Amino acid sequence: MERLSSYSEQLRALVLLYLPRVAMALLVLVVGFWIIRLVSQVASRAMAGLEVSLRGFLTSMVSVVLKVLLVISVAGMIGLQTTSFVAVLGAAGLAVGLALQGTLANFAGGVLILMFKPFAPGDVIESQGKTGVVKAIHIFDTILSTPQGDTIILPNGALSNNILVNKTTENKVLVEVLVDVDGQTNLDELRALVLPLLTGQAKVLAEPAPSVGMVALVPGGMTVACRAYTLPGDNDAVHGALIEQIQRGLLSHGIQGPAKRKKDKKPA
Repeated sequence: MERLSSYSEQLRALVLLYLPRVAMALLVLVVGFWIIRLVSQVASRAMAGLEVSLRGFLTSMVSVVLKVLLVISVAGMIGLQTTSFVAVLGAAGLAVGLALQGTLANFAGGVLILMFKPFAPGDVIESQGKTGVVKAIHIFDTILSTPQGDTIILPNGALSNNILVNKTTENKVLVEVLVDVDGQTNLDELRALVLPLLTGQAKVLAEPAPSVGMVALVPGGMTVACRAYTLPGDNDAVHGALIEQIQRGLLSHGIQGPAKRKKDKKPA
């Protein structure tokens, strides 16, 4: 009986010692979660100018970090030793960071892209040797589509740290057709023939105006560049149509390619 009475007294002492702490901890936990929800809403409104996906991700990250800190603080209020817990949490975070450093680089690149917006969905971009129309920008990667029907997935880490060409910013793309012609060809006549073919294309822009000019000399002839501008996304179709029309025009007017040099005959 005396032993039971002793246990009862110890239990009562523990309850009297920890009950106020537990009650206060629960109150702090409830109020803390309510405050975190308000802070998350305020943070979401403050980031209203960002992309929806980035805003949602950053808001969730702020909420999770605050909740972890709140739980650690509540555990300390109850009397639990949180030093070891924080050390384990830090070590786990370091291990995860090292294991996912490539993914974290992509995440950082996605944040930079969504914040500074070097391109947007619908733009035609070129990077990492790939060209296509931006279909979607995710937090870890960017999706491109090509005229050939391919879907290209570019990691945002490499995309944000390498050379990027945005072909849509100026809202025009140069289409160039190179033609080798005989060296005796009259450039003015050639220009008068080709320029109407360029300006006659419905998808060729009037400004900057199309042009035709010599860019190089080749054995027995010269290389002429036929240049025109079109809207991004139309360059492949315009390029193919111009090659066909220029070829027909040259043949119909008897304009030949570079003349082949005749080898000198050796004396007998």
